[in-house]
Amino acid sequence: MSAAAPGAQPGPDGALRCPWSLTAVEYLAYHDEEWGRPVHDDTGMFERLCLEAFQSGLSWLTILRKRAAFRSAFAGFEIEAVAGYGPDDVRQLLADPGIVRNRAKIEAAIGNARAALRLSGGLAALVWGYAGGQDKAPATLTDVPSWTPRSKELSAELKRHGFAFTGPVTAYATLQACGAVDDHLESCFRRGAYAP
Repeated sequence: MSAAAPGAQPGPDGALRCPWSLTAVEYLAYHDEEWGRPVHDDTGMFERLCLEAFQSGLSWLTILRKRAAFRSAFAGFEIEAVAGYGPDDVRQLLADPGIVRNRAKIEAAIGNARAALRLSGGLAALVWGYAGGQDKAPATLTDVPSWTPRSKELSAELKRHGFAFTGPVTAYATLQACGAVDDHLESCFRRGAYAP
């Protein structure tokens, strides 16, 4: 018989939190101050989408620890600036030890910036069009899906517009990160703390 999946656990201040947030100080800060807080601007949404894509196959902690370097390397995730990156910029990014040096992901970030510029209503509006869809709050980590039918639809829509590295799992992680889905556990002190 396997142990039950953990529900919310008390943090250093005694408040109940999603248990993943208690495994590193970077996770604690990210959980308490950012994860699930609504993001409605295109720059913020582009950053979330890029970082989730770079995380694919890696630990999210790796990405959090490299976030400042990512912001520097990708012009603060200003979409127009990244869309203007060319071969010299790609070479420079591939030589930057502060970020994840994966050519396909770097080129996807640049291509995704170009695709985002072509969206008539903006990237944030497109992502928020797939918000919600939860029947109830997750009680434990096993209740949190890795993707949903809505994230699969969002992934297809992004791909239709020319985005890459935006599969259903990455799309769902973006929805969670930007607050379009509230996957804080039901007894977590952050559950429902943010208005969409």
